[in-house]
Amino acid sequence: MLSNLIPMKKLILLIVLIGFVYVNSAVSTPKIIYAQKKPPAVKMVKIGPKPYKSAVWISGHWEWKVKTGAFIWKKGYWTKPSKGRVWVTGHWVKKPRGWVYVQGHWKKR
Repeated sequence: MLSNLIPMKKLILLIVLIGFVYVNSAVSTPKIIYAQKKPPAVKMVKIGPKPYKSAVWISGHWEWKVKTGAFIWKKGYWTKPSKGRVWVTGHWVKKPRGWVYVQGHWKKR
């Protein structure tokens, strides 16, 4: 009976190891995309009234399209706020290899 137990332990360990490798390979780090030119100024848009009292406006921003080598405007929108968090607006940063967009995100208060 003991001799059957050792191969079973090895099989279970192998299954766990394969699962671990699979899960970690599915999680990828985001690829940094560099815009080769300065983004245009942020569009000034008229923002309508809040659709509900707690709504938070997520500003539009310029997005770099590598295939076309051009910026496109991503419209802003109203959204429900995350509880206990505030919205930090995204922005462009100049780096040695070009311009990089830092995504907006929710931050703990």
